[in-house]
Amino acid sequence: MNTITTSIVSQFEKIVGAQYVFTDTENLEKYGRDETEKLFYAPQVIVKPRTAQEISQLLIICNEHLIPVTPRGAGTGLSGGALPHLGGLVISMERLNQILHIDERNLQVTTEPGVITEVLQEAVKEKGLFYPPDPASKGSCFIGGNISENSGGPKAVKYGVVKDYVLNLEVVLPTGEIIWTGSNVLKNATGYNLTQLLVGSEGTLGIVTKIVLRLIPHPKFDVLMLAPFNSLEKASEAVSAIFRAGITPSAMELMEIDAIRLATKMLDSTAIPLTDDLAAHLIIEVDGNNMEVLMSEMEAIAEVLMQYEAGELLFADDAQQKNELWKIRRRANEAAVTAGYTIEEDTVVPRAALPELIKGVKALGVAHGFKVVCYGHAGDGNLHIRINHPTIKTSYGNEEINSILKNLFVLVKELGGTISGEHGIGLIQKTYIPVMFDDISLQLMRGIKKTFDPNNILNAGKIFDL
Repeated sequence: MNTITTSIVSQFEKIVGAQYVFTDTENLEKYGRDETEKLFYAPQVIVKPRTAQEISQLLIICNEHLIPVTPRGAGTGLSGGALPHLGGLVISMERLNQILHIDERNLQVTTEPGVITEVLQEAVKEKGLFYPPDPASKGSCFIGGNISENSGGPKAVKYGVVKDYVLNLEVVLPTGEIIWTGSNVLKNATGYNLTQLLVGSEGTLGIVTKIVLRLIPHPKFDVLMLAPFNSLEKASEAVSAIFRAGITPSAMELMEIDAIRLATKMLDSTAIPLTDDLAAHLIIEVDGNNMEVLMSEMEAIAEVLMQYEAGELLFADDAQQKNELWKIRRRANEAAVTAGYTIEEDTVVPRAALPELIKGVKALGVAHGFKVVCYGHAGDGNLHIRINHPTIKTSYGNEEINSILKNLFVLVKELGGTISGEHGIGLIQKTYIPVMFDDISLQLMRGIKKTFDPNNILNAGKIFDL
């Protein structure tokens, strides 16, 4: 890979305007980080284009001169996907920030990638429409980043993840061509599905510049319940039992006591009653258009919970109390990091295997002398594991932590799961990709990458090495 000369910087300035090209220390510091552990890699240059055509011109230059390019959304990623570890150029998508069209007749929205996810959700909600994927960082993350990581969130258990809503994408390829990947229709059996190939590809195959999403009608009502448990394993066992009883909640989140204490302390909240014998809480939500049906579902869920030794159930009385409970759950990650739990894993297993996964995680912590806290989307088996090691704060490149995590991921695979549910592989998880895939599968993936990006300039070294 080559460095960026002053002549090339001048070409960048002609394309986007000098005011949108940055080489100062403050910006290099900002765009050399995301939310991944404590890692920092400075780019040489940051450029903020406004159109797909500008991005195309930038990539043509970089492809010609073999300059590494890192596309970047809001920088909220947790796997190092936006870290410019090879230096080079960072292309920030923050100026592509317009919702272009809300099609109420066809229940679709066309948007640019730099729109904040929650802003998009609120805009379509005003039309009575619903875009369900809601990652914890929805108030700051970009919809384009959600596309790159195939993000999920609490609502995924009922409504699915990002891939289930993407109809079509405008994409700039690493060689500069601009293509649409599909069609704005609900069914499409025409050739290979390039749209779904791009979703979750972590910015390694192309840069998404327009997105067409399907929407659904917004449910009129939701009911939220908080269920305490004195046993973490009983709480996780109850999750599968609720689905076996024929009920699909719109959200089912697990928080163990340490996560709850950290988040409530950060927020100075008393919304969740804390007792000495408390081990975990389940946050359970149902939604729909008939309140009687929802209350009946909650009664059935309560009956199941009693079979697994749940304590006194708390129903959120109003929107303020619901928001307070969700705020505690969404801030769990930030609170854990602040408290020293700097290493995070994003495992997912079949939900009936959650008790075994949690037991295995806790055993690893005891065996290797670190603290561990668990929380996450229990309804779809997605467990976020935060590690507080007494001396090691970054997993990337650390042999001791890598060995421990490999053992964790072997367990995850044995349980029928995988090593990332929604955060992606990026930079820090690629060491463990061979745990999940054989050589033939990896060879196929590398072949796809080579076809899209023959000179390996776009987010090179993420997911795997060529």
